[in-house]
Amino acid sequence: MRAIAIREPGGPNVLVPVNLARPTPGEGQVLIRVAAAGVNRPDVMQRRGAYPPPPGAPATPGLEVSGYIVELGRNTGAWKISDPVCALVPGGGYAEYCVAAAENCLPIPRGMSLNEAAALPETYFTVWTNVFDRGGLKAGETFLVHGGTSGIGSTAIMLAKAFGATVITTAGSDDKCAAARAFGADLAINYRTQDFVAVMKEKGLAANLILDMVGGDYIERNFKAAALHGRIVQIAFQNGSRPTLDLTPIMVKRLTYTGSTLRPRTVAEKAEIARELQKKVWPLLSEGRCHPKIFATFPLEKAAQAHALMESSSHVGKIVLTLGHLGG
Repeated sequence: MRAIAIREPGGPNVLVPVNLARPTPGEGQVLIRVAAAGVNRPDVMQRRGAYPPPPGAPATPGLEVSGYIVELGRNTGAWKISDPVCALVPGGGYAEYCVAAAENCLPIPRGMSLNEAAALPETYFTVWTNVFDRGGLKAGETFLVHGGTSGIGSTAIMLAKAFGATVITTAGSDDKCAAARAFGADLAINYRTQDFVAVMKEKGLAANLILDMVGGDYIERNFKAAALHGRIVQIAFQNGSRPTLDLTPIMVKRLTYTGSTLRPRTVAEKAEIARELQKKVWPLLSEGRCHPKIFATFPLEKAAQAHALMESSSHVGKIVLTLGHLGG
């Protein structure tokens, strides 16, 4: 099968097309003929050598795919050959065939293309488990998410609005702020020209929940932007994980500061998230109330170009790799 390998840790040019043996599904697994694969920041980190696959996961990058089931292992539930699915996988997505845990697969939402469905699993699993499970976002609360035009940010905005929250976000240009408002944000702050803490204070706003993937000096600033009894969920550290900061606001405001990763979790833990998504979020997708924003697609062999685009941070929404044999 065609696949993308990481030749060595480094820049986008270390992603090279290769031929690999087609994998075989084991107990509780299905084999998917991949139509499209989402590109995500963890893929970039893995390519740089900073985020190795968990034990037992393929070395091939790629954490989310869409396509058709072509082979079943034992005990795969109600799935059948030829079922169209999207799936969260621990690796192996940048390939013509990919093994997925049957419990970590979901049906394609009604009216959605395979290219669009490939942009769902990593972002929707991440947002649901961190914003709604760990973060406990409720209707009527104020939610701040940084990076509102990223795949995670745009998904968080749409879901938070769908479940009744007031949404504030940050983005890196006026055009990106406009895009974030189009996703549903009530307030979008250009972090290059404004201090989000000062803007929120001026408007009398404080966040009950903050989702942060930036880290660095944003950690202390998040403490300042949080409401009394606020919760802050950290899911990445793009600006660093070792800041010098004053922790006093955690006590004064009685804040909860937590975080999580998704990739190393067990199949069973991810299956629980999948069940929640299918019950509570997939109807919103089928109704068109939430929808992934695809910024660009690249053929599988152009994975290096897709990574270069992601690292430029000029995209709004998701980047997807496509395999021509199935189209979108």
